[in-house]
Amino acid sequence: MIAVNPAFARIGEENAFAVLAKAAELQRQGRDVINLGIGQPDFKTPAHIVQAAVKALRDGEHGYTDATGIAPLREAVSADLHRRLGFDVSPDLVLIVPGGKVTMFMAILMFGDPGADIVYPDPGFPIYRSMIEFTGARPVPAQMREENGFAFSAEETLALMTPETRLVILNSPANPTGGVTPGEEIDKLVAGLARWPNAAILSDEIYGQLTYDGLAHRSLLAYTEIRDRLILLDGWSKTYAMTGWRLGYSVWPKLWRDMARKLAVNSYSCVNSAAQFAGIAALKGPQDSVAAMRAEFDRRRKAVVAGLNRLPGVSAVTPKGAFYAFPNVSRTGWKAKPLASALLEEVGVATIGGPDFGVHGEGYLRLSYANSLENIERALTRMADFLSRPASPNAGLEKP
Repeated sequence: MIAVNPAFARIGEENAFAVLAKAAELQRQGRDVINLGIGQPDFKTPAHIVQAAVKALRDGEHGYTDATGIAPLREAVSADLHRRLGFDVSPDLVLIVPGGKVTMFMAILMFGDPGADIVYPDPGFPIYRSMIEFTGARPVPAQMREENGFAFSAEETLALMTPETRLVILNSPANPTGGVTPGEEIDKLVAGLARWPNAAILSDEIYGQLTYDGLAHRSLLAYTEIRDRLILLDGWSKTYAMTGWRLGYSVWPKLWRDMARKLAVNSYSCVNSAAQFAGIAALKGPQDSVAAMRAEFDRRRKAVVAGLNRLPGVSAVTPKGAFYAFPNVSRTGWKAKPLASALLEEVGVATIGGPDFGVHGEGYLRLSYANSLENIERALTRMADFLSRPASPNAGLEKP
């Protein structure tokens, strides 16, 4: 047998796509499935963004571009960061990438190797741990606790740091929990990181424009003392309903930006040229669609939390950002993943079991409220019916 790099035995995946495929299979069989599993807006990309891509294609923008992205798009990113957050970022430090995961891949690959520690949120986006293990580095989970609203604890995170820590991954607003770390906690964390100058920082801020209750997003770009080791991850997928366009960006310290460029050259060459012109239109055009989408998510957020807290054995803290709820289901008598499977198979509601987001995810489900309010209410009714049934094994899935 031909030998494969043994690192591939360690690589994981994102189970939301497996649930999406299973839900689609059930729908092909004629089942009515409500998908609260996949994390993508149910809105269409705004028309002016689509038109910009169509115009680019008609104007002949069909070829390769610079691996770092076209200059007008990098300049638009720089201008947008100044407009929204008040920060000056050179376009020369911006890298346009095909989606958010690419920045994770690059950063973890850059700093992960055997003997290195990488601290990451848990429950957290599953690709963090998957890529850490792929590189051979040691994954060090920082627990996101329900009693803290699933925010980072500066004290607990700093306690995990060692001389071997090469990268710290932060995510606020967070997937899968919707947790938002308060500004004062970020202040403490950044102050503590001064004791660990050899640790790079990856700040995943892809949900930065989706916060609620008047809560302002606190970007790590605000902290000039860590700019020389900070990698910012952001993009268009969530903010502009552009998940399928595969368009993201990162901001790199000058020291590492050319290394990231070389990874781009060696892997995907460049981002789709027409999509880049769409990205310019998104950033420079009207922003009313962003506000409208955020307002609708807020309406759904309140409904889903209220509905979850009425379910037998379920409790849910109110998420402060993103478009996910992370209810505690430990009192239902079910383990999380069997419960998610049973809800899909028996009542046609797709959710994700908490353990798919890390070792601290047991006892929780992730629900995306990036679906219509009508569908959310239908799903909650089905879940209430299922959880009210007498305990019995179903479809080979037994309560623990």
